Order: sequence, then C-alpha cells, then structure tokens
Amino acid sequence: MAVKKTAVLVLDCAKPEELAEFYAGLLGATANTGSDPDYVEVYDGKGICLAVHRDYGYAPPSWPRPEDSQQAHLRILVARGDIDEAEREAVGLGARPVDTKDNSGPRDTRTYSDPAGHSFTLAVTVEPQGPH
Repeated sequence: MAVKKTAVLVLDCAKPEELAEFYAGLLGATANTGSDPDYVEVYDGKGICLAVHRDYGYAPPSWPRPEDSQQAHLRILVARGDIDEAEREAVGLGARPVDTKDNSGPRDTRTYSDPAGHSFTLAVTVEPQGPH
C-alpha cells in the first residue's frame, strides 16, 4: 500500500503573516501559524490551499520585465459571472494589476502581483463539456 501524500505550493516572502492574510482573504480561507512563526498555512476548510514561508533575504520577482521570465504563478479560477467581483476583491486586498489589457471573452484572464511581488492570475474556469 502506498503512503498517502499531498502537496502544497509554498511562496517565499519577507512577511509571511501579511501575505498569508492576503491569500486567505482572496480565497475565502483562514491563515494559520503553527509553532514555526516563519511558516503560515492557508486553509479553505477542505485542506491547505497554499503556504507562505519567511525568507530573510527575500527579493521580489522582477517579472514582467522583458528580460526576466515569469517562472511560476498561481492561477485562481472563478466563474465567468464572478470575474469582475474577484478582481475588485483582489485589488481591495492589495493586489496590483500587471496585465491591464482588455482581455474579456472566452479566455478571460487577469494578471496581478500579490503584496510580495508574486504573480497570479484570475481566470474564468473552463466549463466541463458533456459527452460528444
């Protein structure tokens, strides 16, 4: 029998409590600091959404400068009718728009940086297709 495993994305930053609160607010979750104050997990009631870790030498990503690659980013899925409200929530919590082009339509995505400089995208969830 295999050992049960799970994975969590961990974001490095200078102030983990603040960044965890940002994502907790954005995801409708709760930030939880355990015995290690440098590591905060964000829970949504079903499990861990992501975690945040203090890096004392943290330097924010420099993307979207053309000479730098994006590397990795969070893609937060929302229903088509909720994308504008999700954007207002994200900006109200401290997100900064990175990609401001008009991108409405069937592949609506909107890119931001979180308060620590990590990029994330709000994207319309793909509706499952029925049998063909």
